[in-house]
Amino acid sequence: MNLLELRDVHRTHGCGAGAVHALRGVDLTVRPGELVAVMGPSGSGKSTLLNLAGGLDRPTRGRVSVAGADLGTLDRRGLARLRRRSVGYVFQDLNLLPSLTAVENVALPLELDGRGVRHSRRLAVAALAEVGLTDLGDRFPDDMSGGQQQRVAIARALVGERRLVLADEPTGALDSQTGEAVLRLLRGRVDAGAAAVLVTHEARHAAWADRVVFLRDGLAVDTSGPLDGPEHLLQDIG
Repeated sequence: MNLLELRDVHRTHGCGAGAVHALRGVDLTVRPGELVAVMGPSGSGKSTLLNLAGGLDRPTRGRVSVAGADLGTLDRRGLARLRRRSVGYVFQDLNLLPSLTAVENVALPLELDGRGVRHSRRLAVAALAEVGLTDLGDRFPDDMSGGQQQRVAIARALVGERRLVLADEPTGALDSQTGEAVLRLLRGRVDAGAAAVLVTHEARHAAWADRVVFLRDGLAVDTSGPLDGPEHLLQDIG
């Protein structure tokens, strides 16, 4: 079963002469064990695609499904439950809660889903260890560097049994060595059976993917395999 499907998805903001067509008839399928990178210039629709895939927004037209569930048929509570249990999201602006420690931020989705506090915190500590933050679990976001905050957000996206990971520039605030370690971790989750969509501007990061989708003006061009490099695709489109 495909973990993510977008079928003829359109997203238009506004109406009339001022309407902005963020996505225009995008089709995308992501299977278990597959990492798909999404590339394109600013304003091409990359973040809009992730928001729709994660149920944070609804398409103007078309169908989005996650793990067989048509997101258009789910109410707000159903969408929230699906996101807590099946979807991990690394936001570009992180969205960490400043009043919670790193461990509490990572454990929050599990606790909201009814998991016990002790069990949730134990999984959160393990997720933080995976991103190299073993000793920073009791720190608040404001007491961390931007790179450390980004790794907390990544740990939150990966904690538990997330089947679909959506990552919007997850290595943007990280040095190259830490960024590669994060991508290796994401690749490992995918190889273990999850699916992931990675938005990136970096050709070397896209090289970790099984496929690359290039967006331009809300339209998608799909490649059949990993880029040796994305530069070649960009040249063909341009």
